[in-house]
Amino acid sequence: MTNTPTIWINAGETSGDLHGQLLVQALRDQCPDAKFLGMAGPAMREEGVEARLRTEALSVMGFTEVLAQLPKIMGLLRTLESQLTTSRPDVVVVIDAPDFHFRVARIAQRLGIPVVYYISPKLWAWREGRVAFLRRHIDRLVSILPFEVEFYARHGMSIDYVGHPLLDSIRTPRIMNVRRHDNRIGILPGSRKREITSLLPIFSRAAALLAARYPDLEFVLPVAPGMDRELITSCWISKTPVTLIESSTRYELMRSCRAIMAASGTATLETALLEVPTAVAYRFSPLTYLLGRMLVKVPFISLPNLILGEPVFPEFLQNDANPSALAAAVAQWIEDTPSRARVLDRLGTLPSLLGNGGAAERAAKIVLDTMHRP
Repeated sequence: MTNTPTIWINAGETSGDLHGQLLVQALRDQCPDAKFLGMAGPAMREEGVEARLRTEALSVMGFTEVLAQLPKIMGLLRTLESQLTTSRPDVVVVIDAPDFHFRVARIAQRLGIPVVYYISPKLWAWREGRVAFLRRHIDRLVSILPFEVEFYARHGMSIDYVGHPLLDSIRTPRIMNVRRHDNRIGILPGSRKREITSLLPIFSRAAALLAARYPDLEFVLPVAPGMDRELITSCWISKTPVTLIESSTRYELMRSCRAIMAASGTATLETALLEVPTAVAYRFSPLTYLLGRMLVKVPFISLPNLILGEPVFPEFLQNDANPSALAAAVAQWIEDTPSRARVLDRLGTLPSLLGNGGAAERAAKIVLDTMHRP
């Protein structure tokens, strides 16, 4: 290892980019001289990571969607292998996105570079057999979900559970003390083009139904970096107005909402930690959904429900993700109902289940320990 250590961090999607940003901050605190390279999105680039590849180039999801992008993905892998061969980092950190990062791990191992898998892949949902790959190709496996420890133990594999890094960035006094707006409803349609085009028209019609019943409601939509504002505007097809707000105050805006309609993904855990009742929706391509029904083993699609072990947030998939169903779910939280109180009570238990903070710092220590091993 050189006097100036080089750490390669690979994020394959927006949520991984945000986790990468927090990890880089923690690594820099513990190793100020480190140099950071990798596949980086806007958050990691803002943190000073030199983007040899961009996360936005890999923003795909689902079986059929990945197949359509396969030539592009193979090109990215060739570029990545060339970059790793040239830069020879002291450690490679891959974040989630297993379909891409399993290939990255194999490349790094072939080059003799240790690999830390941060945010362990969700093999408990499907494809359990891939645990064998992790045993062979990963030096350290880092988990942010409590129930994964038992899952990997059943497969004879120990992992490092560090807690969830979102706790530190979300549950700050400044954010949690934001005043609620009882008439404000948040809209989180996801960051991928396909998510926006499939869900936002439905959310907009649900907003119209809610506005007809509660005329004082206002609807707000935080626009994340890289999201196409014109696409968002074109997909908001109802006459009910929505206000687009830059995402620099994303968490404060979400915390201020009475309720939220959201695409399934990291955003649902964010809303849960912000203690905002949320209706979760998703629509897959027909083939992806069919394959998922056959292969995926978990009872819920949203992380809060999986962690809590019950349907605290109502979930709406495929045809069930329709305007009337979403509007009915949100309507039960606009007033101070027993339903709203139950949701808030269960959300209040999440922080203790997720490590109570410090996850990125613990993960950074693991990365540095792996890097210093002979």
